[in-house]
Amino acid sequence: MQAGHMQIGEVAARTELSLRTIRHYEDVGLVIPSARSQGGFRLYTERDVARLMVIRRMKPLGFTLEQMGDLLEATDRLDHPDRLASDERDRLLERIRGYERTALDRITDLRTQLERAEDFAATLHARLDQSAPTRG
Repeated sequence: MQAGHMQIGEVAARTELSLRTIRHYEDVGLVIPSARSQGGFRLYTERDVARLMVIRRMKPLGFTLEQMGDLLEATDRLDHPDRLASDERDRLLERIRGYERTALDRITDLRTQLERAEDFAATLHARLDQSAPTRG
């Protein structure tokens, strides 16, 4: 194996994503293995793992594959500032700010849902305590 490269199994363990999920993200173009071994196995770098972690963090917030790709494309382009005009850089940063705002809104919604779920569980617990036979 090439230095600094990992096979898909190690990447799956590090990202807590299944092999199938990683392959799906490759199929839709969100992450492309940085190399292939002589035997044809996918090889990934730390940068690839970082991309997968972005995707993994976006998923529970309800972002679509298209949105994930859009954000990754914007961050990829920002990683090469020498190739950007200043107005393009500003547009990319504003796109990323939009994703940040959306993420924060969705986190707020999830916290509200969690509070309601905890209230529901507490109600059930109180009901069970109320219905438990008394010991005397």
